[in-house]
Amino acid sequence: MSEHYLEQLISPLRNAGLVKSIRGAYGGYILAKEAKTITAGDIIRVLEGPISPVEVLEDEEPAKRDLWIRIRDAVKDVLDHTTLDDLANYEGEGSQDSYMFYI
Repeated sequence: MSEHYLEQLISPLRNAGLVKSIRGAYGGYILAKEAKTITAGDIIRVLEGPISPVEVLEDEEPAKRDLWIRIRDAVKDVLDHTTLDDLANYEGEGSQDSYMFYI
């Protein structure tokens, strides 16, 4: 990722109080809160807006509308219960490899 793109991501995260900047020769950005208190949902809402796979229309067939609402709620639940700490320490089931996150 380019430095310019990262700056575009950091600014809204900083404004939301999720990261803070450190000035000086060894400055940069650090989390403003503990990783176990910041959820994936917090980050996605700041960077992308409300979590919804599709826009649910009121004139949609009731069964279809209910399905999309249930999907939206399930996605929100997973994102709101997955912290940065969970992601940083994730080890896949039966796998010795863990995810590597680059910033």
